[in-house]
Amino acid sequence: MSRRIEGPASGRFPDVPAYDDGTWVHDRTWAGEARSAVGCAVLMLGLLLVFDAGSGRLTAVRFLLWAALAFALFAVLLPARVSACEDELVCQGLFGHRSVYTDRLVAVCRSDGVAQRLVLRDEFGGRVEFDPRILVANPALWRLLDEGARASAAGGSLVCGTTELRRLSERLDRETARTVFRISGLD
Repeated sequence: MSRRIEGPASGRFPDVPAYDDGTWVHDRTWAGEARSAVGCAVLMLGLLLVFDAGSGRLTAVRFLLWAALAFALFAVLLPARVSACEDELVCQGLFGHRSVYTDRLVAVCRSDGVAQRLVLRDEFGGRVEFDPRILVANPALWRLLDEGARASAAGGSLVCGTTELRRLSERLDRETARTVFRISGLD
């Protein structure tokens, strides 16, 4: 009798913690955005090196300076990789990851500014921040977050953010309707 050994439930993303009896849902748009971030950084580095070499001022120190600048651009452009399972949402950035328990949320806020961010906090002190457009592009992530937030509200732990979740739900419904109309030709 042989025993089959399976890998972590997180599949391709070994840095995301494995969940015992559920599967992880990942942001489908992350890979394309990561490639764009790499492309922008490499393009900038290439252009800076070409201009420096053309002017005859390229040195090892300047090369390292331009490489550091390109890496900084990459770090700024690389979005967080958002993953979720039944009761947990994880945002993994370049320098680590943060997670919250969606069934134990205490606050859901939106920070306005140049880049809108959705901020989730749970009762254990966990905090994640990510672009709400990720939820528009990934309905499965939204479903898991919504189910967890509903459980938080029913359990009484969600004290701030039900209005924000309702607005986000309405926005997702509008985007879904637009997509259906566009695909069906009723646009």
